Amino acid sequence: MVDVVQHFEDGTANPAWLRMRAGKLTGSRFADLMAKGRAGAPSTSRANLLTTLAVERLTGECVEVFVNAAMARGTELEPKARSAYEANAGVLVEEVGFVASTELEFVGVSPDGLVDDVGLVEFKCPSAMARHLDALTDGTHAKDYAWQIQGQLWVTGREWCDAVSFDDRFPPDFQLAITRVYRDEAAIDRLREECIRANAEVEAIVARLLEMRK
Repeated sequence: MVDVVQHFEDGTANPAWLRMRAGKLTGSRFADLMAKGRAGAPSTSRANLLTTLAVERLTGECVEVFVNAAMARGTELEPKARSAYEANAGVLVEEVGFVASTELEFVGVSPDGLVDDVGLVEFKCPSAMARHLDALTDGTHAKDYAWQIQGQLWVTGREWCDAVSFDDRFPPDFQLAITRVYRDEAAIDRLREECIRANAEVEAIVARLLEMRK
C-alpha cells in the first residue's frame, strides 16, 4: 500500500496520487471497462477508457477530468460521512492512498478506507436526494458501484466492503445507508481477465502511436 492521500483539505487532487494512477486500470474505471454496448459488444465508454490509458502512459500524467458540482460535493462531504459511519458501526476507518495490485502492475485502487483486518468502506454522497432514497430502500448504491467494490476487494485481498450512501439533508435517522458487499470470486475472475485483455489493447494503441511518430 502507498500512503499518499487522494485529496488535500481544500478538495484538490494530490498530484502524486494522480501520477500513481496514470495509465492504470483503477477502481473508478472498472465500470467503464466492464460496460457492454449493443448485443454485448464493447461499449463506447470502454473504447474511450483505453484511449485515455494509452495517452496517460505516453505522457506519464493523468488526463484531467472535469469536476462537476456533484463530484465536488462528494469530496467535501466525505469526512462527515466517515464520521457518521464510524459512530454508527462502532469502528475506526483507516484512510489509505493508492493501493497497487501485487498481481498485475497495471491495476490499482484507492479505497476510501480500511475497516478492521478484513473490511473496506466506500463512501458515496449523491447530489440527487432520490439516489440516497434508493440507497436507503434497496441498496442501489452498492449495485451501481459493484465493479468498483469488487475491484477494491480483489486488489486489497479484503473480505467485504461497506457501501455507504450519506446525505445530511435527510433527517438524522435517515442520513446513512450501509450495504455490506462480500467478495464475489466469479466477478473478480471476470474483472481480472478483462483487465489483462484491456492492457494488451492499450499497449497496442501505444505501440501504434509511437510507430506513427517515426
